[in-house]
Amino acid sequence: QVQLVESGGGLVQPGGSLRLSCVASGSIYSIDDMGWYRQAPGKQRELVADITRGGNSNYADSVKGRFTISRDNAKNAAYLQMNSLEPEDTAVYYCNAKIWTRFFISGDYWGQGTQVTVSS
Repeated sequence: QVQLVESGGGLVQPGGSLRLSCVASGSIYSIDDMGWYRQAPGKQRELVADITRGGNSNYADSVKGRFTISRDNAKNAAYLQMNSLEPEDTAVYYCNAKIWTRFFISGDYWGQGTQVTVSS
């Protein structure tokens, strides 16, 4: 079994910052790409940022220059530093990871989501 657990969401004022964390645990052999997605009420889930095992990252245009994705391969963890938050960033944020288990089966795993609310 593999689990992804996110933390770090909350309520923040516009212009503020939050740091999301995602830790994978279980029968993990290796983790390829990790990413953060978000889903606002009434909207489709969208990619926020992703990062390869080697550290190459990709961002949605709406968050470039404000958000930074990073990962710690030794800890099976990914992070999303969010600065200059805007009300439009309000959403449930989900961690995603492409994981090879110890049984050499590859799968796409999701966390349970963490709420980020940007409001004054």
